Amino acid sequence: MEILFFGLTLLDITLLLLVGVVTGIMAGLFGIGGGAIVVPALIPLFHSFNFPAELVVHMAIGSSLATIIFTSISAIYGHHQRQAVIWPIALKMTPGILIGAWLGALIASTIDGFWLQRLFALFLLFLSIKIAINQQSSQRYPLPNATALSFIGGGIGTLSSIVGIGGGTLTVPFLIGTGNPIQRAIATSSACGLPIAIAGTMGYLINGWGVSNLPLASSGYIYWPAALIIAFSSMLFAPTGVRLAHHLPATTTKRLFALFLLLIGIKLMLN
Repeated sequence: MEILFFGLTLLDITLLLLVGVVTGIMAGLFGIGGGAIVVPALIPLFHSFNFPAELVVHMAIGSSLATIIFTSISAIYGHHQRQAVIWPIALKMTPGILIGAWLGALIASTIDGFWLQRLFALFLLFLSIKIAINQQSSQRYPLPNATALSFIGGGIGTLSSIVGIGGGTLTVPFLIGTGNPIQRAIATSSACGLPIAIAGTMGYLINGWGVSNLPLASSGYIYWPAALIIAFSSMLFAPTGVRLAHHLPATTTKRLFALFLLLIGIKLMLN
C-alpha cells in the first residue's frame, strides 16, 4: 500500500483518524482525556510499524498524552461556552496536577514496557468494573481547601501520567462526591486534563530524549505523526461529545463504555 505520510499508509491514517473521532466524543461526553482509548489503539499499531518492542508502550502513553493537550482544549472550550467549568476548583488543583504529572512520567520511564502494559490493563479492568457498577453514594463530602485540592490534584496527576490518561476517570467521581452536578464535574475534569497532558507530555519527551532506536519524527517518547492525526479528528469531534453530555442520559453509554474498557483490558493483559 502506498506510503503517504512519514511511513504511514492510507489505512494507518484512517485508523488513527477513527481513534481520534472516538476519543473526541468520549472526551467531551465523559470529561476524560481519551488515553483509555488511545493507548490500547496505539500499542498494536506501533507494533505493526515495527517500532522497537521495548519502546512501544512508553511511546503509546507519551503520544496519548500529547493528543490529550489538543482534545482537552476543544472540550474545555465547549464546556466553557455553556458556563459549566468550575474554574476555582480547576485552578486550585492545577499546581499539584502539574507536579504529579511530571512525577508520573518520571516513574513510568523506569518501568519495563511489559509491566507498564499490564499496569495499564489492570487500570482499565478496575475502571470498567467501577463504571459498570455505577454506584452513586448519597453521601457527599465537603469540598477540601486549596492546599488539599492541590494534593489531590497531585495524586490524580501522578497516576494519570503513568498510564497516559487525562484524569477524568478519577476527577469526575471526586467532584461528584463533593456535591457537584455530573455535567459540571465532567466540564471541570476537562479543564484539569489539560495541565496533566502538558506536564505529562513534557515528562515523556524529556525522559525519552536520547533513547536509542527512536522512530523517525519522534521527540523522546512522543511519536508526532500519530499524535497529530489523532488530535486533528479528536478536536473536531469533542464538541459532539460536549453536546451529548449536556443533552443525553449517560447511563447506557457509560455501561457500553465500561464493556469496551473491559474487553481492551483483557486483550492487553493476555497479549
